[in-house]
Amino acid sequence: MSGAAQPHERLRTFADVSDAPLHIALVEPEIPPNTGNVARLCAATGCALHLVEPLGFRIDDRELKRAGLDYWHQLGVVLHPSLDAFLAALGDRRRWYFSTHAARRYADVTFEFGDVLVFGRETKGLPKDLIAAEPQRALRIPMREGSVRSVNLSTAVGIATYAALAALDFPGLR
Repeated sequence: MSGAAQPHERLRTFADVSDAPLHIALVEPEIPPNTGNVARLCAATGCALHLVEPLGFRIDDRELKRAGLDYWHQLGVVLHPSLDAFLAALGDRRRWYFSTHAARRYADVTFEFGDVLVFGRETKGLPKDLIAAEPQRALRIPMREGSVRSVNLSTAVGIATYAALAALDFPGLR
């Protein structure tokens, strides 16, 4: 649905969410329930959600709402028109790219307040050139060899987000 109008009254600017403990970025997500689940996770944890266009759906899609976007009022969502625009908006913020092709495990890094966790499309992941440009920032979630191609996007986001929040001593959570 590239180029489809999104309901901008629901969106925030990067400045609006700059104090979030973590920033969760979905680059070109395709499946509404995955994004809805991640949105619900962000609402529960106070993390900011960044969606990088093109999206495979509208953010007011019924499936998104069923999967968690009825919590939209408790969520800071920033929409970026492209990957380049998103990366430029990050400035010097620390970022971690999640990929099944990464050599480093997510449990082997020290997360910091304000870090950005970046996840790719369900069918293709993140662009290989992005990972190649900063391989030290690429992380993987360990899996049994030969078992599955990857874990579900919303599952991967949940694993990484709670690991990072645990490293931060769960700021603002009880």
